[in-house]
Amino acid sequence: MTQTWNQHVVKKENKTLVLKTIKDNAPISRADVAQMTGLNKGTVSSLVSELIAEQLIQESGPGESSGGRRPVMLLFNQIAGYSIGIDLGVNYLLGILTDLSGNIINERKVIYEGLSYEEIVNELYSIIDLLISSAPSSPNGVIGIGIGVPGIVSHEGEILLAPNLKWKRIQLKKVITEKYNLPVVIENEANAGAYGEKKFGVGQAFEDIIYISVGVGIGVGLILNGKLYKGSHGYSGELGHMTIEVNGLNCRCGNNGCWELYASEQALLRRAKHLNISPPDGGELTLDKLNILAEDDEVTRQLFNEIGDYLGVGITTIVNTFNPDQVIIGNRIAASENWLKTSITDRIYRYALKFHQNDLAIDFSKLTTHSPALGVAAFTIENFLEVDMIH
Repeated sequence: MTQTWNQHVVKKENKTLVLKTIKDNAPISRADVAQMTGLNKGTVSSLVSELIAEQLIQESGPGESSGGRRPVMLLFNQIAGYSIGIDLGVNYLLGILTDLSGNIINERKVIYEGLSYEEIVNELYSIIDLLISSAPSSPNGVIGIGIGVPGIVSHEGEILLAPNLKWKRIQLKKVITEKYNLPVVIENEANAGAYGEKKFGVGQAFEDIIYISVGVGIGVGLILNGKLYKGSHGYSGELGHMTIEVNGLNCRCGNNGCWELYASEQALLRRAKHLNISPPDGGELTLDKLNILAEDDEVTRQLFNEIGDYLGVGITTIVNTFNPDQVIIGNRIAASENWLKTSITDRIYRYALKFHQNDLAIDFSKLTTHSPALGVAAFTIENFLEVDMIH
């Protein structure tokens, strides 16, 4: 029995390796798959036949030959199924439908304010229903649902605490799984954003990445040695609640002087109101309107400098701790790169230890608000394919 089980495990691992090799290197021949994986040609041929039968890979026309018969090339079938990724924010839901390569097929965003848990779940159902109904016909249909949330998430997917949503001990994974009968991944939003950037964004060329998600609060996702780091219980990255002002403002988490009270989008808007900054149309002040005002208004630019400096204070501490290759500033605040980057980089290059500054890249997300949704979509895809099992 043990020998049979071990053979099953080895075959499963080999099949995953072959699929990953084809996915990452297509178009590729069977011979090249064998060479890259170290598996013998017979094993590769057998596993490829299974993957073709499962419609996860396809054969294409013959490739170039170095002599003899031209080899049949293999392609990953990225439309063999579809994944749903959802960024559940404090005041919005962003849902995307992707193919198995992470290409966005459809998306839907809902803005809300002050909704209860039950009301947010109903909005979540509406988005999931829409995305499922919009999925093109495929061999596997929708293969899973990933949801990123701004809070502490256990390894089992329980939302232990989401202060800005006022959620505690929420079994969202159980609720969504029971309703849709699909695999569900619940992940911290910043972790999801970090992974989204590593897979699809500005982090693809780096191995040690600090992703700073700046929205209503601040979350931090860590990619260390190319892998998502979550800590022993899955709670790492809650650095928005590190103290930067000892006798500072009161935070919803119960602490004082938390970083996110001074450097988040919420902090920016609060300070703007204190400075009597208002949009020309007299409407509600938003980040987008502040970005426009900063083009001509010195007071607004100085406010961005202040927030950027506070961001730099926290980032400097993180850089000194982890010695990353790259820092990525993401979420909605990435749209303010023009007004924030100088003050952030000035603070880091002035106060970070010189050893940590060598070859440090400081980038703003180009995926902006899509990083977390893409990250959780990637988790569900990888769980389905059993590829790269980072999660």
